[in-house]
Amino acid sequence: MLRLLIIWAAILGCCHGQSEVSRRNSRLRVMSPPELEGTYGCASTDFGFPQHGGSMTGVVVYPRRNTMACTSFDDFGISLRSRPAGALPVILLVDRGECYYTTKVRNGQKAGAAAVLLVDQITQPLFTVDKSESSQATNDLQDVTIPSALITRSLGNSLKKAIDNVDLVNVSFNWGESRLYPDERAEYEFWTNSNDECGPKCDSQVDFLKRFKGVAQTLEKKGYTQFTPHYITWHCPESYQNSKMCRSQCINYGRYCAPDPEQHRYDGCDVVVQKLHQLCVFKVAKRTGKPWLWWDYVTHFAIRCSMKEMNYSKRCADRVIESLGLNQKEVDMCVGDPSADEENPALKAEQDTQIGKGSHSDITMLPTLVINNRQYRGKLEKGAVLRALCTSFQENNKPSVCSNEEEDIQTNQCLDNNGGCWQDMAANVTACKDTSTGTVCECPVLQGVKYIGDGYNDCKAPMYQDWQPIKIRNTHTYSSYLTEVVHKAIYNLFAGIFAAHKVF
Repeated sequence: MLRLLIIWAAILGCCHGQSEVSRRNSRLRVMSPPELEGTYGCASTDFGFPQHGGSMTGVVVYPRRNTMACTSFDDFGISLRSRPAGALPVILLVDRGECYYTTKVRNGQKAGAAAVLLVDQITQPLFTVDKSESSQATNDLQDVTIPSALITRSLGNSLKKAIDNVDLVNVSFNWGESRLYPDERAEYEFWTNSNDECGPKCDSQVDFLKRFKGVAQTLEKKGYTQFTPHYITWHCPESYQNSKMCRSQCINYGRYCAPDPEQHRYDGCDVVVQKLHQLCVFKVAKRTGKPWLWWDYVTHFAIRCSMKEMNYSKRCADRVIESLGLNQKEVDMCVGDPSADEENPALKAEQDTQIGKGSHSDITMLPTLVINNRQYRGKLEKGAVLRALCTSFQENNKPSVCSNEEEDIQTNQCLDNNGGCWQDMAANVTACKDTSTGTVCECPVLQGVKYIGDGYNDCKAPMYQDWQPIKIRNTHTYSSYLTEVVHKAIYNLFAGIFAAHKVF
């Protein structure tokens, strides 16, 4: 059972440890002294916000006091801020050990460092330091905004020796160039979750999906990008497949599992099923030439089918699929039978993709964004991710949305199945609105009256006092709040007709 708990901790990204990653994510080039010139591998930490595809050049400083950087440098009278104009940024070299990595980087940042290099204390392969190791140092993590990386003990000792010899040690960080593919499109993938009850992490993912939807759909429709969503699942160890935990958290006899959400009315198996639905929606939408419908599905699902509202179900998912005009039978065929003792092709392919095979590292944390096979390390928010994508393009070939993220975002999804929103075709009334973040379903204002409803299934005029609704064309009902306006229109119409026939 302990082994299984460790696996779930890894899924949640809450373990105090380290995850293996590709060292291609960042490089460290030593430019001086001459005897150390060359390019070295380094493992970027999974916190701080280096620019995707960016670089930084600076001079390395190693403090002989507070070498672990576990306390404030102010206590030692050390400041890295007092530099003349035009001086290179300071990259602080500190030793690993005794306190959290985020504490070290935060103290370096407060002292004025532009970046921090962490020197490993033993000889071993490099690993990415993830932010989960600092779950007990939340305040430090929230404050850290500068990049940092782990370097080998051998390189660290060489840099220290050069500094002792009063050599000028210049290094350059490189966080990986974001290169376009031969088809001139930026390719990116987002490893996400269908769970909306895992605290702030899930809330931030849902918020990002809603805000980035318009940008993503515009770039995809115009052929600038190729987007692919992915979902992490884990198999239950064979010896635990009959345990209560595996039965509640897995489908297909322990082959695909997810941890239980914080909302105890649902199990991990419910989460896996909805991951599978989202994945299959993308596959079906892609086959129809409209992969961008995935963004509408996940945002509509998050609003209409949330765990908080107790609507997290296949029935609700089916309603969203139908509203977007997708082929329900094809989605169901892709989903298959979650209770069958057999592999699901879609989820099996996802598990194979989780394992790094040269192009990227193993995917172990959610959320993870990969742009042109380079893992993005930065804020998960609309502007930051758009800027990272835009680094893929040459200045003379950038999408106009890269110049101003609020411009050129007209997805016009309302023209296609009304964006999955409510509409009254006879009255030509719709809840679909095109905004800078894509389409939203919001009940309209008609004749000065704000209709009420969820914007997806219904929108109705409010009833006031003892007024009774009136019927028009015997098909649609409207509030008599509009009675005066309607009566005037009818009176004028018939008055004209009667006058023409000399009835009056």
